[in-house]
Amino acid sequence: MTKARLLRLSVVLVSIFMILLIIVYWDNVGTAHFYLHTSFSRPHSSGAIPGITAGEDWEAMPDVDEFLAKLLSSNLKQNSSISRKTEQLLIQGSSKPVVSNLEENVRGYDWSTHNARNSLDQEKLQIERQRTLREFCANSSFTFPTKERSFDDIPNYELNHLIVDDRHGIIYCYVPKVACTNWKRVMIVLSESLLDQGVPYRNPLDIPREHVHNTSTHLTFNKFWRRYGKFSRHLMKIKLKKYTKFLFVRDPFVRLISAFRSKFELENEEFYRRFAIPMLKLYSNHTNLPTSVSEAFGAGLKVSFSDFIQYLLDPRTEKMAPFNEHWRQVYRLCHPCQIDYDFIGKLETLDEDAAYLLQLLKVDRLLRFPPSYRNRTASSWEDDWFAKIPLAWRQQLYKLYEADFVLFGYPKPENLLQD
Repeated sequence: MTKARLLRLSVVLVSIFMILLIIVYWDNVGTAHFYLHTSFSRPHSSGAIPGITAGEDWEAMPDVDEFLAKLLSSNLKQNSSISRKTEQLLIQGSSKPVVSNLEENVRGYDWSTHNARNSLDQEKLQIERQRTLREFCANSSFTFPTKERSFDDIPNYELNHLIVDDRHGIIYCYVPKVACTNWKRVMIVLSESLLDQGVPYRNPLDIPREHVHNTSTHLTFNKFWRRYGKFSRHLMKIKLKKYTKFLFVRDPFVRLISAFRSKFELENEEFYRRFAIPMLKLYSNHTNLPTSVSEAFGAGLKVSFSDFIQYLLDPRTEKMAPFNEHWRQVYRLCHPCQIDYDFIGKLETLDEDAAYLLQLLKVDRLLRFPPSYRNRTASSWEDDWFAKIPLAWRQQLYKLYEADFVLFGYPKPENLLQD
């Protein structure tokens, strides 16, 4: 009887061990190689772990976090040796980036050199940025929506901006209008998640923009539930503890100006239909609007910056749907009080911050960060853009984005908030 019990116990333990190995293998190998060898990553469906149903309660396993952490740690070491084998392949052609995409040529780049070591004391700067963030997250007198949530309280769909690179142990939270296209390119090159004629991209600028923003190209936290089932939160927490986590931010008001310029001053069919038509009807009293953006622009029908600000302040906007990611607050995209970021970059110091971060990640031999646009929206434009916006609206807008100003150390724009 005792032998039978021991045998059954052994079978159960071996089964559990094999399931965990499958999870770790899929976690490390699947991300890098579960893509067809074509010029772009096609969408794919990932089910839960074989043998685990949604109803099974694996929370009862006492040491699962510790066990998975050890396994992931050992696999990270193995991955680093694998990555070294590909470094020689990647480094060729990466030291002198070539702008091969027509759109990037049109946009224009600033190729001037920047001396990161002399311009900023990056280590002290990071300490100060993280100190500011943590102090205000811990300050009970400073409140904003979702601040008191725990990580477990964050719905999966709100974790879709956290991109994971398992090859190098990196997590990037992307913020639209903060150089996110080029940082996504960097993540694609590092994770080798996108192939061109069977070979991983080596130069970030070679990756077309439409492929960069293809959601199937990136492994995000939102995909963990479909892939790992009940283990998803366990693995998220382990990766958040072990991996290097970073994000880039910018002055909140300048980011809004940039979003407006990009989505409403240029012909964008999707944003015209989803946002511009309702804005023109609600705030400019237009009726019988053209169905296409080209017709509207041809007739001189464009959303004004004032329309855009009214839309953001209108309480009906959030009731209809959450803010679009291009103007959603950073604290709602990246959850900085729930996730302890190791690096906080700013667009205002992008060149220096990017160079220093790639050094910290020990990937600066593989690639360099693409140069910044010459026509980047400048903070000095704020006065002109907000000149015709009523003072009361500006004050309301600041309250709406106050958490982003405070958490990331941006000064309150007093000149815009006073008569």
